[in-house]
Amino acid sequence: MIRENIWEGVYLPTEHRYVGRVWVFGDNINTDVMYPHICYTVPENERPKYTMWANRPGWARMVKEGDILVAGKNFGMGSSRPAAANLRALGISCVLAESVNGLFFRNSVNFGLPLATVPDIKTSVSEGERISIDLDLGTVTTESGKLLNFKPLPAFLLEILDAGGIIEVLKKKGCLDFSPSWD
Repeated sequence: MIRENIWEGVYLPTEHRYVGRVWVFGDNINTDVMYPHICYTVPENERPKYTMWANRPGWARMVKEGDILVAGKNFGMGSSRPAAANLRALGISCVLAESVNGLFFRNSVNFGLPLATVPDIKTSVSEGERISIDLDLGTVTTESGKLLNFKPLPAFLLEILDAGGIIEVLKKKGCLDFSPSWD
């Protein structure tokens, strides 16, 4: 995937670089907010429009493909609802948070939604600002040129993200067979 460098107008070939508009959320954002109960009752293609409805009604209508979600501490706490799938289907390209619930972290990777924990990210960016993220280098660059560092994701997680999620990795490696067996 090739993404545009927003400051120089050049194209940088990298698979794990994201540039987008920031949406800022607070601490302790629960998966029940990202994937409310109504999502279990509506068709899959309608679920994303309910994302964050409880704390920011109408937010999903404002999100554009490639936007970046930034949050504070304990992002994704709560149950194992497939909230990451909602965010990805909505068009969120990457999630950055000061800390992430472990179950949500793995669900995000397994659904192919890139995310990273970045110290002080919530106070380092403003909503609506465009930032650049490089998961390989472990960097976030703000519009003002501020550079934030984080621990890069390990290669095995990047492989899952590159494939579009864990199911695609397992299919590619021949570990899953979806053909019906009538024997």
